[in-house]
Amino acid sequence: MSGPAPWPPVPAVIGHRGVPGLRLEHTRASYELAIEQGADYIEPDVVATRDGHLVVRHENEIGHTTDIAGRPEFADRRTTKRIEGVWLSGWFTEDLTLEEVKTLRVRERLPQLRPQNLPLTGTQEVLTFEEVLDIARRADRRVGVYVETKHPTYFQGLGLDLDDRLVDALEAADLNRPDADVPVVIQSMETGNLRALRPRTPLTLVQLLDRKEAPWDLVAAGDPRTYADLTTSDQLTELARHVDGIGPNKTLVIARRRGHWLDGETGLVERAHAAGLLVHIWTMRDENNFLPADFRSSADVAAHGDAEAEYLAFFDAGVDGVFSDYAATAVAARDRWLAAGGQSRRSGSMSSVSS
Repeated sequence: MSGPAPWPPVPAVIGHRGVPGLRLEHTRASYELAIEQGADYIEPDVVATRDGHLVVRHENEIGHTTDIAGRPEFADRRTTKRIEGVWLSGWFTEDLTLEEVKTLRVRERLPQLRPQNLPLTGTQEVLTFEEVLDIARRADRRVGVYVETKHPTYFQGLGLDLDDRLVDALEAADLNRPDADVPVVIQSMETGNLRALRPRTPLTLVQLLDRKEAPWDLVAAGDPRTYADLTTSDQLTELARHVDGIGPNKTLVIARRRGHWLDGETGLVERAHAAGLLVHIWTMRDENNFLPADFRSSADVAAHGDAEAEYLAFFDAGVDGVFSDYAATAVAARDRWLAAGGQSRRSGSMSSVSS
């Protein structure tokens, strides 16, 4: 008699900020819909408040994702800061207490592409990291939390170390262990905080990789390496000393040529697997604006194209998981791919990130 199926399925489906194509991103409604649609993980980005709490926002500047710009009691908090070399004006979580953040209401970040979410404006509050853990824990099946630390070097410089707060929260929830009821994966665009986390947690760590520029901690330290440099075999082997996987921008796995047409696999999946690393790509979305030209349905950037075809191409390329803004599309594509014998066509894929 066979034992239980491995968890999560491979390729894994990660509900990127929940299901932001259908609900306001990073909200309770978004995460609950991702679970309902079959996501294996829900994904929060965490930043810190002035009083040291982890809250879930795409960025620490929240003028574009909450109603704070229209709240006169916070008008004097508007300021300009330099975040990772870029000057930004707005309102920042590190200038607000958790109590103040909790009075805010969320609004759509991409209104031109997702007008369907505009009627939801003002209906959802900003969540804490602990609340996202609780959403996963209350699910009627096993659901993991795939958390990203945002701007860790910047927050460390403010005396608000994200690693410290994340480990404390996981310990308090009894989740800083590989056999916890809610599996947790920790990811970062920076390298240093993941290296610092390695001796503090047995959880899966994932190095995010963008298609251009460099991790900010390397820039700040005068290290000339870029994200592209980290995709070589030698650098992947070095990364594997302290992380368990990589999360590359999807164009690093299947390149694009002029006009955004697909241009063939890059070999990154094979190199990463040879180094013993998982590969979870970001971000899969249904709108034409984000799809390769091969799969767009029209010139309407907000209309949906043949997103399933894009998933199938990346599943065939051997990725171990996908970050998706539309969990139902991702799950349907995975089911279609598995039913067609996709797993037998790929080589070198890694095992699940959690047992």
